[in-house]
Amino acid sequence: MLVLPDAQRVRVRLYERQEAEEGSRWRYLIGVPAWMTTKTGVEAAEYSVWVTADQLRPISGVDLSAVVTYKLPTKPPVGASGWTVGPGERPGQSTVHDMACRNAPPLASELTTLEALDALERPGARACEVCDAAAILVPALGLGSS
Repeated sequence: MLVLPDAQRVRVRLYERQEAEEGSRWRYLIGVPAWMTTKTGVEAAEYSVWVTADQLRPISGVDLSAVVTYKLPTKPPVGASGWTVGPGERPGQSTVHDMACRNAPPLASELTTLEALDALERPGARACEVCDAAAILVPALGLGSS
């Protein structure tokens, strides 16, 4: 139900909903009934418009589960400033960290992303789960494979 500025209520058709901002803001594509002038008179018509949730009210008993819904994609993790490699938990192992990670070795050399990916491909290497290394670098390792 569309609520007009003068508080009139108009039954409308809901076509789709889109998340407008991350969180709870949505916008809705609705069809509003109208009249259209033709050469032979007037006939029923509909015009489409986007509205916010503030302009709509639910209609009791109407199931909205089939309405096309578009959610915003989740934001990727914030990119790291750089990468570093430190010793792993066992001899011969290594761990790749974001430079800002609390587990990164102190005074370590900064690596580029390509150098960090190369380091991860070495036997015994892993990406740190505490910082963004695992979330950012591990998916990138699979990009070149098919």
